[in-house]
Amino acid sequence: MLTAILIMSGLALVIGVILGFAAIQFKAEENPLVDKIDAILPQTQCGQCGFPGCRPYAEAISRGEADINRCPPGGDEGIHRLADLLGMDAKPLGDGQAQAKAKSVAVIDEQRCIGCTLCLQACPVDAIVGAAKQMHTVIAKQCTGCELCVAPCPVECITMEALTEDITQWKWTYPRYDIKNSALSTDR
Repeated sequence: MLTAILIMSGLALVIGVILGFAAIQFKAEENPLVDKIDAILPQTQCGQCGFPGCRPYAEAISRGEADINRCPPGGDEGIHRLADLLGMDAKPLGDGQAQAKAKSVAVIDEQRCIGCTLCLQACPVDAIVGAAKQMHTVIAKQCTGCELCVAPCPVECITMEALTEDITQWKWTYPRYDIKNSALSTDR
């Protein structure tokens, strides 16, 4: 019995050392720029940029295959942050793939909802709550306005309503200064 335990322990130790060596030796180097770009993106996974999520979009930006102005949820602030990170000029939102639009939230007409759960499956941020064959509703604070829940609804009870900017949604926009061309920068 003791020999069996020692043999199994020794075998586990040898396999562990081999796996540890292989993990170090064959480690895939990831591009740190992708992580920085991905951290700037809003992580809504809405697909409005033409990619299935924020990480694939970040990878495409780092490879130079996608432009920085294709993310409507990130808006102008996200474009400016990406431009600062990459040392590029900021561009206006929209390039044929994504268009600038007013911030909106999904609203479900609860009288017409049949509880099919198709909208639940389509929502990338789990902003819709409900159960099968029960009424669904949208948690407005979590909704990103990606409109992915609208198309799968068979009874067309989901509409997008523009958010009015009031004291609860208002966000101070920070002034942006061009440091390269400002009078404060000096050439030494």
